[in-house]
Amino acid sequence: MKQLLALFCLVLVSSVSLAQDQLPKMSLPNLDGDSISLESLSSDDQLVVISLWATWCVPCKNELDAINDVYEDWQDETNVKLYAISIDDARTVKRVKPLINGKGWEFDVLLDTNSDLKRALNAPTVPLTLLVKNNEIIFRHSGYTPGSEDELFEQILEHSK
Repeated sequence: MKQLLALFCLVLVSSVSLAQDQLPKMSLPNLDGDSISLESLSSDDQLVVISLWATWCVPCKNELDAINDVYEDWQDETNVKLYAISIDDARTVKRVKPLINGKGWEFDVLLDTNSDLKRALNAPTVPLTLLVKNNEIIFRHSGYTPGSEDELFEQILEHSK
């Protein structure tokens, strides 16, 4: 019985880790209501940062503020593109656009109001930051502490070659 349980756990862990290697095939709306396919974001060797965040999440806003401060330099140096995907639900999604405008964030914003992407990525909490190339998740970081953006940039540099 212990062997059967151990085998079940191994299969479960393996399937979860495999499911997280690829960006899920789905579309999300942007702030204008246009549907954007996630598959189209990182095709043709385009390096993409995806940040799952919410207006009520202070660490999320701190991380996006820190990235925004250096984002233009990152783009000049590596051509990386960032998509901030809000998981705000129907009650709080109306806060997204005013927050972005107030902060002056220059990245594209998509909306995951039903948390479909969050569930597909098996993300228990936000912020969740992914580095994606050709729809393959090559780096994953959950949470934020000051300086995490430097670790992310090191990964961007490593994979932009």
